[in-house]
Amino acid sequence: MQAQVESIGQLERRIRISIPLAQIEAEVANRLKRIARSAKIHGFRPGKVPMKIVAQQYGGQVRQEVISEAGSQRISDTLREQQIKIAGLPRIEAAADAASSEQLEFTATFEVYPEVVVGSIASAKIERPTVQVTESDVDSTIDILRKQRATFALVERAAQSGDQVDIDYTGTVDGQPFAGNEAKGYVVTLGEGRTLADFDRPIEGMQAGESKTFDMTFPADYHGKEVAGKTAKFEVKVNRVLAPQLPEIGPELAQSLGVTDGDVAKMRAEVRTNIEREIEKRIDNKVKEQVMQALIAATPLSVPRALIDAELERLIQRARQDLQGRGIAADDMPLPRDLFEAQAQRRVTLGLILAEVVKANDLRAQPEQVRKQVEVYAESYEKPEQVVAWYYENPTQLAEVESLVLEQNVVSWALKQAQVEDKATPFDELMGINK
Repeated sequence: MQAQVESIGQLERRIRISIPLAQIEAEVANRLKRIARSAKIHGFRPGKVPMKIVAQQYGGQVRQEVISEAGSQRISDTLREQQIKIAGLPRIEAAADAASSEQLEFTATFEVYPEVVVGSIASAKIERPTVQVTESDVDSTIDILRKQRATFALVERAAQSGDQVDIDYTGTVDGQPFAGNEAKGYVVTLGEGRTLADFDRPIEGMQAGESKTFDMTFPADYHGKEVAGKTAKFEVKVNRVLAPQLPEIGPELAQSLGVTDGDVAKMRAEVRTNIEREIEKRIDNKVKEQVMQALIAATPLSVPRALIDAELERLIQRARQDLQGRGIAADDMPLPRDLFEAQAQRRVTLGLILAEVVKANDLRAQPEQVRKQVEVYAESYEKPEQVVAWYYENPTQLAEVESLVLEQNVVSWALKQAQVEDKATPFDELMGINK
């Protein structure tokens, strides 16, 4: 008789299966016979160990293995027969109310994939930024590149935003020191954002040899929980003030940006090309984000907990790898799961929706599309053909490109369904430049 599937939640199901005890015992006996042929037990020659001794030594382990394998196989067969696609692994337990002593009975509890019915996005409004690159935009980008290549020279004046200052400082909270409360010869660039603005501002206007005491309140969400939300008293002494020296716009700057002959006109052309490429990427990302949000809003979906948990583990592992890449030992660092919960749920939800959109509309990534995207990635390198070859020699990297192309196909499809409005956007706004 076919096992019955019981619904115990929106996506949770349970089935009950049974296996004849005689089948289990027969398989246990067969395995013990095979073990007896080569078992090495003190006092007996190999192959001459009495079955009673073999059963005492190995019977319990073998029986557990047989029951586990038989139960898993029976459940797998039942799921396949009933065409049930489960999310994650089933939880298998012995039935506490077995009706027959001649049967071993189990229950398997699992989640199923939801039925995905993609809603209409015909009324969704998608804003597509449009940007005109001007010579002024090229100038401001070159200025940023110059600042990135700045050197610093000692000056005999008061410190101002953009300067580097060499300082000694000591901080206390309620008269008590705290972790990282003091340093000597600490160099900070004022206004750069690597230190809190409330720490930078009192230092502006100070000169070498000058000292100052001031109070500063740490933000409530400050990473140092010991002082988060508390007010500290800092004593700061400025040792040196160094002003930024920007490279001149000329052949040396052009060469530092990869223009080997130092031609400034070529440098400007390349900067413009790079700006336009970055603008295109940012516009694509903004449009894609709106499309994905429109699909989520149009498609209410219950997501299997097992898939969310698996995605959580992937995100946490990636976060640890990122920290390790920055030289932070993170193997044993506890990373709170709730930090990644919303992201994991969104990624799983989108994955299910996109899979249905792709299937329903035949939007699979085509080989020629993948090749074109790889060539786009490669064109910014000195030897593009080597980069292309590298992608095609690395299946994992190529799969990432295929996934991107698939998303692009979904976005192109969605833009034909939704209401798209081009919106003129200032260059600085799109690029996130604060002046």
